[in-house]
Amino acid sequence: MKSVITLIRFIGAVLATLVFGIPTLLLRPFDRRGKIFHAFGRGWARVILWICGIRVQVRGLDKIEPNGNYIYVSNHASLFDIPAVMAGIPDQVRIVYKQELQKIPVFGWVLKYGPYVTINRQKSFSAMRSLELAAERIKHGASVLLFAEGTRSEDGRLQPFKRGAFSLAAKTDKPIIPLTINGSYDRRPKGKFLINPGIIELVLEKPIPTDAGEGKKFEESLMNRVSEAIRMHFKEPAAV
Repeated sequence: MKSVITLIRFIGAVLATLVFGIPTLLLRPFDRRGKIFHAFGRGWARVILWICGIRVQVRGLDKIEPNGNYIYVSNHASLFDIPAVMAGIPDQVRIVYKQELQKIPVFGWVLKYGPYVTINRQKSFSAMRSLELAAERIKHGASVLLFAEGTRSEDGRLQPFKRGAFSLAAKTDKPIIPLTINGSYDRRPKGKFLINPGIIELVLEKPIPTDAGEGKKFEESLMNRVSEAIRMHFKEPAAV
């Protein structure tokens, strides 16, 4: 029975992606800053979560300035992380995502032609160019989201962080907001078919300034501070 319900949810999610994705792509040439695109994206995220029986709870929204822009750095354990962040955080967040996601019909096309940033983890030059593009997005008033581990966790536990997000922060002097995502792995573990309704919790920590230094040691210091902040709020998934 659970498999049938999950299949129905998948079909609903595909239909919602078509409904939101096609007009979003058509409007993209008239939306230079990506604000309309992002509004459609938030609507899509909320509908997807509703279809799947998932609610998002957010703690720490008082840490965000209404007109500020930030580099959000979070853990990553599920396909639901992106819609949870889009639906839960009232900010113009531009996602930095792995290139492989572009292969997904409609959803991948929206990512590719939207105001988001793709990263090719296999090519260091391409990865650096992606960080430069993300820096440009920030300079134009948007925030960005990077997953510190680089890819989804296999078991829901925290994985070692990579330096890319912290290199970007040092380049832009924009503050980092550590973002802990809890519960997403339990909603749908990597490689599993079933979707489990429930709660995804987002916990925002206070911004960490990045304009006080530069170089590899400074980036590593930032990485350690963000890692500590995320671990402080992180809850082990029940599915582990």
